[in-house]
Amino acid sequence: MDFGLVYPALVAGRLLLAFAPLPDALKHDHQLSSPLTSYPRLQEGVYLFQHGIDPYSGGLFRHSPLLLSLFSTALPLNKFTSACLWTACDAISAWALVKIWRARQRVSQSSRDSLIAAIYLLNPYLLLPTLALSTSTIENMLFLLSLMFASQGQSSPSLLALALLVQLSLPSAIFIVPMILLLLSDPVSRLASPREFNTYLSSILAKLGTFLGFSFALTSLSVLVCGNWTWVEQTWGAAVMLPDLTPNPGLWWYFFTEMFDHFRPFFLMVFSAHLLIYVLPVCLKFQHDILYATYILAGVYATFKPYPTLSDPGLFISLISLFPETYQYLRYPIVTTLLHLHSALLLPLFHHLWLSQGTGNANFFYASTLVFGVSNGAALLDAIWAGLRIAVGNLPEGYELIQK
Repeated sequence: MDFGLVYPALVAGRLLLAFAPLPDALKHDHQLSSPLTSYPRLQEGVYLFQHGIDPYSGGLFRHSPLLLSLFSTALPLNKFTSACLWTACDAISAWALVKIWRARQRVSQSSRDSLIAAIYLLNPYLLLPTLALSTSTIENMLFLLSLMFASQGQSSPSLLALALLVQLSLPSAIFIVPMILLLLSDPVSRLASPREFNTYLSSILAKLGTFLGFSFALTSLSVLVCGNWTWVEQTWGAAVMLPDLTPNPGLWWYFFTEMFDHFRPFFLMVFSAHLLIYVLPVCLKFQHDILYATYILAGVYATFKPYPTLSDPGLFISLISLFPETYQYLRYPIVTTLLHLHSALLLPLFHHLWLSQGTGNANFFYASTLVFGVSNGAALLDAIWAGLRIAVGNLPEGYELIQK
């Protein structure tokens, strides 16, 4: 289908939904927004800031000062501007995903453009958080913009978008290494023909220096906005110390609810390190296709993030549209799909039974988040398996891969 017709139609449909009464019912849903991405908390922080009160003093507001300054000045928050802005973020994200696909195929346009845009804009895991006005939509946009610019070899825009993303969500720092490596390679598929990735350490350090420069400038701007450093503990610190145990679809909150206080620092360190330990192994194993390595790390991020929402696995699921060559090598796609459908039914059901009906307890909802974690893990393992098996499947007959 014609991308020039499908894409505007999908965006227009998203905008109509944004002005429907549904978003008001979704803003407080724990599955769609977390304490770090909640729209009502953002509104409260902006209100306090505009009235001369430090929004970080109460321990409730945990958004970046960059968002605070943006929505306090240039973009006042109301139903009209919020609906337009969040829809625009999704439209830009879908457009960026299409551009990444074109860069991977080295074409100016393709017959799959409409399908890729539709996979993103019609993904319910991405649609519902956008309707709930979760700032995770803005984070997804920054990630895809950084990935798009990296795929096109545009260093400064990519690293600036990544620096903005890390400012908004500290765990996104796991993408620094693959994004720099992608800037030094190209996004063309080489899964079927692995080869060693060669680059100079000086080139990596130069890109890292540029990223750190952008990060320093944005951090200085945040300090200038707030006039102090209290925002660091309430924003970046929240992603490490987990002070707010509001229920979410992730694996952290219930575990630390039941944790004895004297064990808490140790397990916080273990959980945080667990998110980081995948970066180098994945980048080394898929050094011949860094874009695929970034996709795998997006799955790790969605599964083990401290404060996830449905938009995190939704982004990972949409990214699979970039790698159609792996579809025939997926090991258990039907099981993974059924697990996601099962968890998609259990999450709202058990959430309602516990917090609305009062006929359940926290174990109900946590059981559904465990199923959701298993489904995300199954999708991640399927993707890794397919990425490794495609090379074996394309070897000449009679040959075997020899691990050096």
